[in-house]
Amino acid sequence: GAPNSSNSQRLVETARRAGSKRAFLVQRAEEIDLDEIREARIIGLTAGASAPEILVDEVIERLRSRFIVTVEAMKGEENVSFKLPRQLRGRGPDRRERCA
Repeated sequence: GAPNSSNSQRLVETARRAGSKRAFLVQRAEEIDLDEIREARIIGLTAGASAPEILVDEVIERLRSRFIVTVEAMKGEENVSFKLPRQLRGRGPDRRERCA
């Protein structure tokens, strides 16, 4: 993900809190130092919501250029909700234009 992506930054922080020895953010596959991860037996790869799938595939292909790679997709469930700002709560359809 992009360094200015809050979502991507949170993913790195989450990996570190979960005990990852090395968690880092990359925008493009060529940024990965393959020598730095040569001893890894398992690599977790995640991407921010706005990251194009082609970039994820690019990272996988870079890893395959040097290592034997098996991809295992993880299933997850998101149940995050965001509250509307107080100024927008309880407004009917006739009042929305004033909020825009």
